[in-house]
Amino acid sequence: MAARGSRAEKVRMIFQQFDSNRDGGLNRSEMAALVVAVNPRVRFSDEQINAILDEVFKTYAEFIDGDSGLTLDGLVRTYDDGAGDVDRDFDALGLSIEPSAAAEKSGPAGAGGSDDASSSSVVDERMQVESQKKQRTAAWAVSPNHGIVFDDTWKTVDDLEILVKRLKAKQAKEGKLKGDNFDAYSDAGWSRELGPSSADMSEKRVHWNESGHDYTVFVKELGVLRSRADGARSREEAFDGHMAIGRVLYEHQLFKEALVSFRRACELQPVDVRPHFRAGNCLYILGRCKEAKEEFLLAVEAAEAGGNQWGYLLPQIYVNLGIALEGEGLVLSACEYYREAAILCPTHFRALKLLGSALFGVGEYRAAVKALEEAIFLKPDYADAHCDLASALHSMGEDERAIEVFQRAIDLKPGHVDALYNLGGLYMDMGRYQRASEMYTRVLAVWPNHWRAQLNKAVSLLGAGETEDAKKALKEALKMTNRVELHDAVAHLKQLQKKKLKGNGGSNGEGPFLVIEASKFKTVGEKTTMRQDLATALEIRSFQRVTRLGRCDVELLTKEMGKNDVPVSYSGAGIPEKSIRKPNLEEILRRLLSSLKPETFQGAIKAINERILSTLDQSGSGRVNLGMFYALIAPICGGNPEKRKQAAFDALLWRSVNESGSISQLRKADAAGYIKLLRAIYIPSGGMSELLEVHGEVDTSTISLSEFLVMFNDLDWGFGILSTLVKLEDGDRNRHGNHVCSVCRYPIIGSRFKEMKSHFSLCNQCYSEGKVPSTFKQEEYRFKEYGSEADAVKDKCVCFSLQSRDES
Repeated sequence: MAARGSRAEKVRMIFQQFDSNRDGGLNRSEMAALVVAVNPRVRFSDEQINAILDEVFKTYAEFIDGDSGLTLDGLVRTYDDGAGDVDRDFDALGLSIEPSAAAEKSGPAGAGGSDDASSSSVVDERMQVESQKKQRTAAWAVSPNHGIVFDDTWKTVDDLEILVKRLKAKQAKEGKLKGDNFDAYSDAGWSRELGPSSADMSEKRVHWNESGHDYTVFVKELGVLRSRADGARSREEAFDGHMAIGRVLYEHQLFKEALVSFRRACELQPVDVRPHFRAGNCLYILGRCKEAKEEFLLAVEAAEAGGNQWGYLLPQIYVNLGIALEGEGLVLSACEYYREAAILCPTHFRALKLLGSALFGVGEYRAAVKALEEAIFLKPDYADAHCDLASALHSMGEDERAIEVFQRAIDLKPGHVDALYNLGGLYMDMGRYQRASEMYTRVLAVWPNHWRAQLNKAVSLLGAGETEDAKKALKEALKMTNRVELHDAVAHLKQLQKKKLKGNGGSNGEGPFLVIEASKFKTVGEKTTMRQDLATALEIRSFQRVTRLGRCDVELLTKEMGKNDVPVSYSGAGIPEKSIRKPNLEEILRRLLSSLKPETFQGAIKAINERILSTLDQSGSGRVNLGMFYALIAPICGGNPEKRKQAAFDALLWRSVNESGSISQLRKADAAGYIKLLRAIYIPSGGMSELLEVHGEVDTSTISLSEFLVMFNDLDWGFGILSTLVKLEDGDRNRHGNHVCSVCRYPIIGSRFKEMKSHFSLCNQCYSEGKVPSTFKQEEYRFKEYGSEADAVKDKCVCFSLQSRDES
């Protein structure tokens, strides 16, 4: 374990450099000098220095030795806890390890070389006596809070190390061991991120072959060691044995076996925080996020019940709990725990970065920028934080600054895939297609099978007018993934080549078009949708797709209302209502959308938070009215349209409670307020100003379901757009043979709008935007809508029959 030994030596040398009075501790002035020296590019104010020192001396009070200050153990702990980066600080101070010095520290001959040196050097006499044990095991074993207590446990650890080395040698010889990089893999939690997309995780993960005979023999011999631990003289010694076995297995990335040991330790001491925390780490790495979350919650419960004893570990648990929640897609909930960790330890840059990233993930960009800037202030070379900060700035429209920050992330880590990919997207949004294609090319150099980068490269090349190169890139993307939209894109390029059309300005692949004012678009037949209505319905449909609420049958919503017992609370106006915290609402939505993958669910939450929750919680209290939320999403859930309206009515009834909690009748004023809110969210032409209008006295009369439906179905003042939305839902997979849109040249999917005089056809989107081919200039345009090609054929047959009848 050379890496761990050199790390310990680096911490010791840093400590010695700043312990100027050689009293074995860093007092406030010495600690301040260290903070300033390892952050040469940061100009600290006196207030900032004092705040950092107050937090360090408070958090690590158990490592403060009177007037001497923070001990070497304490400095080791700060680095173990992620409050600093050993390698970065060591380099910043211009220090270096001499080989001869390292050899001197390796101890007496036969005790173990520097490769097995501990990363936790301890200077007091008691620990010096144990130096031989320190040199032959990992840092955790001699740590005062995680270490081995009983002598017999050391024997078990030594025997287990032999078993693991034997297994490693056999699998390496047979070529079964993948990713042999043990020392590079650090402990989960505080000292590293456990993000599912972490490149470090995939690079440093070791994959053991568990199917062979040698592994079976190893597990059998491991069972003997576990039995030895169970046969210990006391429960405490048995706990010590299982925890040590688990930690050794964890160090060697034998996570399944480590989990068995940690769970046995949980049984022996259920109120001890450590085994729950370690079991949670194992479960997360094994991809079992829900179980990991449950273990972390047990660890939180035990830590809070244990008082200050586990204070040092609580921020770690909060961070890992947040990461596990994100693994389930529960980003709003994760934000709360990252925030708690940052409050407990304001210098914890990883907690702040994770908080900023999660806030960005739910669309709260200003708060995200603040947290990410704080993380970068604490760790200026944090490439991931720069990447997410740039993404948040782009979302806020600060594109030039975002480009600078993205570039900083790439300078810090040239192969940073997310930074390169997102910068490509930013250039695309700005219309700088050539620069965008360069970014996507760099992504593909790092990650050759990144099909989205390949697809975006094709789109950016098309935008730059390089049709041939775009076609090649698109075919490469099609080899990577056989998605239907790629087939449509290939068909689109073929159409462009066939027609040899230049775009409207030559950059977007569309044919030359005119944008016609709405009054000149006429409809033929009652079933043809008005252009303005279609534009509104398409926007709602887009939101419905992003949130996946169309997959949630409205009957599930009704069942959720029936089983969810929400306590009545009082708003600022003193009105009783059923309100709920956003993270709790997120859990309800996770049940309703249980089939979604975590990353898809995160996207849904972001859209819902930006559009609905921010409107319901304009005061920023973090709570929303649950009944009103149900009523607002009911119309865009799946299922029969009449059942959706019924569910909205039921939700408003469920929301309308009196002080005893019983359901009362629905007031007309409440229904009118709901309709206004519904229109403000989904049909934002009037904006929020409609909600602020006051029209005389409040109407206290009550209404029935039928009266509510009249209000709801009103085309001008209600939500009559629902019928158009349902038509889009029913037909958005309909294809119309070989018909392509005369403007965008894409295959027509959904409804086809045929102009009855010039006989050109438009897709939903181009019709809603009022686009017509520039070759067809008319005083007015008359369109007929066909939901499917069968409808068009039927209409053609009817016209032919009428024409024949007229001729006869």
